[in-house]
Amino acid sequence: MKELIDQISARLREQSIIVPDEEIEVRLKKLIDDFRVPEGEARRSVLNYFQKEHGVTPLARAGSERVKISEIKEPGRWVDLKVKVVDLWEPATEAISQTGLVGDSSGVMKFVKWKKSELPDMLLGQSYSLKNAVTDEFQGRFSIKLNRTSQIEPLEEEVEARSISKRAQEMKVIEIDEPGVWVDLKVKVAQLWETNSDSISQSGLIGDETGSIKFVKWAKADLADLEEGKSYLLRNLVTDEFQGRFSVKLNRTSQIEPLDIDVQIGSQAAEFSGALVDVQKGSGLIKRCPVCKRSLAKGVCADHGKVDGTYDLRIKAVLDDGRRVQDVLINRETTERLVGLTLEEARMMAMEALDHEVVRSLIESKLVGRYFTITGPRVDRYLLVETVNEVMPVTESSVDELMSQAEAI
Repeated sequence: MKELIDQISARLREQSIIVPDEEIEVRLKKLIDDFRVPEGEARRSVLNYFQKEHGVTPLARAGSERVKISEIKEPGRWVDLKVKVVDLWEPATEAISQTGLVGDSSGVMKFVKWKKSELPDMLLGQSYSLKNAVTDEFQGRFSIKLNRTSQIEPLEEEVEARSISKRAQEMKVIEIDEPGVWVDLKVKVAQLWETNSDSISQSGLIGDETGSIKFVKWAKADLADLEEGKSYLLRNLVTDEFQGRFSVKLNRTSQIEPLDIDVQIGSQAAEFSGALVDVQKGSGLIKRCPVCKRSLAKGVCADHGKVDGTYDLRIKAVLDDGRRVQDVLINRETTERLVGLTLEEARMMAMEALDHEVVRSLIESKLVGRYFTITGPRVDRYLLVETVNEVMPVTESSVDELMSQAEAI
């Protein structure tokens, strides 16, 4: 962040514009952290904003220059490339129309084609001239972006691209430290989540003895569903990264092989202490699909349609330590122990009241306002609770008592 601020400040000073670093930082953070704007785009947006604020016409963009991939070593540079498409992936967001790898004789690099660019799709294995692409960088890795000003022109001659190996390496979860790598994993399915896109058939958490990682199985992959609690050998997965978090994707080339052994999941546990301030919708007595274990919406599974679901108990809660909040997921066994209510008792309560919400209301009445210390792996915004212990809140009287004890020493 400091490097970006210094770059913007220097460019502004060249035009006799003096802006405090704090103001530049506020706008940068809002774009990057709140709106997930890539750093290169955020840099240009902030620069243009302050130029206009001070009545200065933004400097005309320098013309793009023809480069090799290996020559890209800075963000915010406009370039022309002759490349071959060596890999294509499913976009992680609807704002992206296409993403993958392009290469030339000097190397390979990730590309992103924004949906708003309205540019034609490129084909795997085909060669193109890309004009007015802009370079970007995240955590030391460079990429190119294709936007409205970019051009894509098919080439008759084939570009010789450095080959990339799609031979999967057998790895442990903890060894995954870069995107675009093909891996084989022996894992256990720790948890399945509700999907938020029709392009995803399953997502959740898998792990081995070294730790846990998010997985996504694309609908186009046409693969069998994974079952929660079962162990598998997953072949030909490709690693991905978003904002410093790694994940693995199952696509058409992937394979799923059930294992007879029970893979143990190692705990890379995080800890959080605070007051439980909210029991969210989707807590209490729920029904899951008997096939994929995904929670049902009005008796319907997104993949398997209307099914006779199996009952389960869970808690989706929010803890607050006074400075920050933490979303947590609590499984059936821990829910039963915390609330003093079995799954069967919860089912009978709901049947008598003709309403599943009575169970959530009971959980809310028993837990909200109590203080807990929880541990478990953190995945996205959730902490998956493995241990939970109630702690006494720090009150004014307890602070006074501690102060008195200290003064008496």
